Amino acid sequence: MPDFFRKETPAEYFKGMVETALAHQEVNASELTTYYVVNMLCGFVQPSAADPEESTDEPLAFKLARALETGGTRQKTGLRRVGDSSLFIAGFFSDSLQRKSVDVDYYAQVGAYAYGSLARDDYDALAEAYTQLSEQFVGFADVLTEVSEQAALSGDKDVMRLYEKWLRTGSRHAERRLVQLGIVPNASIGSRFIQ
Repeated sequence: MPDFFRKETPAEYFKGMVETALAHQEVNASELTTYYVVNMLCGFVQPSAADPEESTDEPLAFKLARALETGGTRQKTGLRRVGDSSLFIAGFFSDSLQRKSVDVDYYAQVGAYAYGSLARDDYDALAEAYTQLSEQFVGFADVLTEVSEQAALSGDKDVMRLYEKWLRTGSRHAERRLVQLGIVPNASIGSRFIQ
């Protein structure tokens, strides 16, 4: 009897999706950065025991500030959590952030800053990955958006919100989706029409 259901680990499942999305989004990522993103996604699928000091209701900017005030391992852990959470939210839940007081560009700024802070440690084995994530944050968020769509976790059909996302972030993924829908993005209208 054939095996209709593939048995694969979350890492195997996400690895294929991330590699495909990286190619589609034309985001250059080292093997280390690809591994990091896959591992991060696995962490969100199979979260470990929660840190009792970690408040889920606290804004990420406050978590970032607290992490920057600490040092050593605690600082690295805090910065990584802020960067990873920002990237995950910006990629998987960007549509739900529309018309909220905190938009996707907030997560992009906070996440890129957190990863950039981590990248400054030349002795960290992941410094290269943190640099790429910081410098190409919106591109990696687009990669996660595509992974979300592949995993059927996103139902964005609102063309206007997609256009607004493109205007706010310059997302190449959003631009490609608009073109696929027959809409040519025009940056000259600017953000003055976006509420």
